[in-house]
Amino acid sequence: MLAQQKQEIVALFHAALAPILVGTDLAPTQQALNIVLERPRDPSHGDVACNIAMQLAKPLKTNPRELATRLVAALLADPNAAGIVEAADVAGPGFINLRVAAGAKQSVVRTILQQGEAYGRGTAGAGHHAIIEFVSANPTGPLHVGHGRQAALGDALSSLFEAQGHQVTREFYYNDAGVQIATLANSVQARARGIKPGEAGWPESAYNGDYIQDIADDFLAKKTVSASDGEPATASGDPDDLESIRRFAVAYLRHEQDQDLQAFGVRFDNYYLESSLYADGKVEQAVQALVDAGVTYELDGALWLKTTDYGDDKDRVMRKSDGTYTYFVPDVAYHMQKFRRGFDQAINIQGSDHHGTIARVRAGLQAVNIGVPQGYPDYVLHKMVTVMKNGEEVKISKRAGSYVTVRDLIDWSGNGDITRGRDAVRFFLISRKADTEFVFDVDVALKTSDENPVYYVQYAHARICSALANWGGDEARLAGVDLSLLNAPHEASLLSKLAAYPEVLQRAQAELGPHQVAFYLRELAGELHSYYFAHKWLLEDDEPLKLARLALALSTRQVLRNGLALIGVSAPNKMERAPAQADDEPQA
Repeated sequence: MLAQQKQEIVALFHAALAPILVGTDLAPTQQALNIVLERPRDPSHGDVACNIAMQLAKPLKTNPRELATRLVAALLADPNAAGIVEAADVAGPGFINLRVAAGAKQSVVRTILQQGEAYGRGTAGAGHHAIIEFVSANPTGPLHVGHGRQAALGDALSSLFEAQGHQVTREFYYNDAGVQIATLANSVQARARGIKPGEAGWPESAYNGDYIQDIADDFLAKKTVSASDGEPATASGDPDDLESIRRFAVAYLRHEQDQDLQAFGVRFDNYYLESSLYADGKVEQAVQALVDAGVTYELDGALWLKTTDYGDDKDRVMRKSDGTYTYFVPDVAYHMQKFRRGFDQAINIQGSDHHGTIARVRAGLQAVNIGVPQGYPDYVLHKMVTVMKNGEEVKISKRAGSYVTVRDLIDWSGNGDITRGRDAVRFFLISRKADTEFVFDVDVALKTSDENPVYYVQYAHARICSALANWGGDEARLAGVDLSLLNAPHEASLLSKLAAYPEVLQRAQAELGPHQVAFYLRELAGELHSYYFAHKWLLEDDEPLKLARLALALSTRQVLRNGLALIGVSAPNKMERAPAQADDEPQA
């Protein structure tokens, strides 16, 4: 049901309640009544269910079923219900079930064809500015599949927020300071000196992947590299120049990560360097603000934050006895900057291993007392991805040394076709809730059959394109055809699914769950495929019905295209089909 139709039904309930509430304490607040319309679990019960009679029975001191009966009678007698509500009845202790008029259901086709790419989008987020931080990989190696899951989740979530009218900033936070960067520099230096993993002189905690040798070779060749937002770094070529090695290695790997993200179709609006927090004094300022707020104390030579005052299970060390800061301190400083930059909502996409930092960061933000709302920032934590190929788990990449890279996954899943590989990886990695572990089966991603979920959805789009091409008519004509002929059960089911799309996007954005879009697209594709096999579209003896069915197909193609675009997946017009399934194609 479309949003406008839902509003109209809510208005009908308000009108039906008006005379009933006269003289009661509820009358002044009638417009604030919480009239909730839901979809019945059993479709045979109707299209819409409402429990307002059960909510009001007690304050009105009446029987809920009797109240529901009065509301149904008033609603059906309202002239404004014509064309919207076809029937209404009372079920159980007082549920009101409504059947939406066929014309109202069919009108979704015209709405979709009129709105096109805008169908499903809303304006609820207008005036709000959200920052979504994701990937945020240390510049110490190629992006691994965990980063890929973050990229797919973060980019899709950003698009969902934009679809609801939010202004969104996609941000990548580089941890370019600390022990890991020193380890990277030492690893490259050892390779530049001709030392290999396992040999005498190789650093104990070094990075062992082949990419370290690539960096060392380019460093010795005095090459110049730069990240998309950084200054070029030219190598000195001197193996003893550790600072030049550090700068070059970080720039080199940031450039590599840029290329990985470009291949994945992910862009960022801003890159924020952890090192800048120290260089600009933001970390020291955050610590001083906490000290000034009286929420710290010193013990055993360390500075502690009273995080237990803000719900943490124990107080946390901020500054260790050696003068260095613990991991969450620059995070507090960073999120203070997010809030001061004007972001009323901040969302972080991170691995589940970051769970322990949530309470500390939020406690620090509350403690500085600068107006940060409770629960800021929001977190979406994802679990591990296991990669299967040729029936076996793949644990390492030769180039990375210890893990499968995003580039590997795209190459394998597309069999050399970067678009196909990107589509599979992006769709697969958001097709489950973030907090569930996921097995990525490369063999399934390569299949051109219904076993492959992204193929299943894309093929629904291609199937419609094929039928419209076989028709050969002007698609613009379909916006004005007679839709009242769409009354078969398969058509009613498909119409209902199309009407649900805007609500799916709203719920997915509110619940920070882009997986819901993937679920919806698979269900919509299933409805389309079922409809295709149940009914002939290109009828030779019934032109009006043919055009109505093609209009329904065209609107379905638009919604498939809109949903796929939102999660960064292409919508091909033509696709190959596995030989085993090629014979299942009847004429449209």
